[in-house]
Amino acid sequence: MSDLYFGTDLFSEFDRLQRQMANLFGTFPSSLRASRLGAFPPVNIGATDDSIQIVAFAPGVNAAELDVSIDKGLLTISGERKPAQPDTSEDSRVYAQERFIGAFRRVIELPENADPDKVQAHYENGCLSIAIGKRESSKPRAITVQ
Repeated sequence: MSDLYFGTDLFSEFDRLQRQMANLFGTFPSSLRASRLGAFPPVNIGATDDSIQIVAFAPGVNAAELDVSIDKGLLTISGERKPAQPDTSEDSRVYAQERFIGAFRRVIELPENADPDKVQAHYENGCLSIAIGKRESSKPRAITVQ
């Protein structure tokens, strides 16, 4: 009997557990190195000598619906993604819906060297690119040996 349950429903049960864990821990900020499974928008995070680079993938979101803010070392990306096609028929049924629809909020903990006064954000082709400058004191510099 257990073979039948685990043989056919193991992956759907695992997916359900992952969603429950994401909902349970969804209010905590992710760090630069960690991410929640299924978080929206998904992000790529990197750095140069001068800045921290974050790219959030949010296709189907109107740029006017996006809100980006930094407060106390936390970068918050929030907004809303509307349905791609409005439901025009009352008798239509949805059997599967894999595209995320609705309000979202993603919080990323920034390192101490991030300078909240040096932020640029640009949205194009579904990608929100955010560049956060680093504080001058944290940038690498050459030291002359005498």
